[in-house]
Amino acid sequence: MNIYESLSSSDFMLNEHIAQQVFEVLPEQGPVMLIMDRNGNSWPSDSEKFDKLDISESFLKELCDKIDDGAEPVVTQAGECSVIAAQLATDNSNCGYTVIVLPQYSPESTLVNIDLIEVLLNQLGLIAKLIEKNNHLYEVQMKHYRVCGQSDIASN
Repeated sequence: MNIYESLSSSDFMLNEHIAQQVFEVLPEQGPVMLIMDRNGNSWPSDSEKFDKLDISESFLKELCDKIDDGAEPVVTQAGECSVIAAQLATDNSNCGYTVIVLPQYSPESTLVNIDLIEVLLNQLGLIAKLIEKNNHLYEVQMKHYRVCGQSDIASN
């Protein structure tokens, strides 16, 4: 795939919009999140913190493969962190994956809070759907304005 195509694709831009909206409201001492598209592009909520966690590309690839095989959400451990990963999709787009990293969480504490984590994952899906719907409505509105503008020019 051409890199310029992937950078300008609607899924790439949708993931960027999702990341901007979600990461803005994350608490400073909260989880570290990563949104990944299906081409390997990723958006961490805090690049510095994510780099310090030392989570490898191959580990992330394994998580994505498990999700693609139907295991969802994937709950695992990476060093001193619990890692939860799930598919990020709307009705029209498979955006990729969401990864939530909980530093200093044991597997037990993660499983105790799994219902809350699943609510967070569902909210991310809802945010993605709303952003996609908003983008679609904007495109329709711009097309309408172009058609109206062209008809005004033609009538003059």
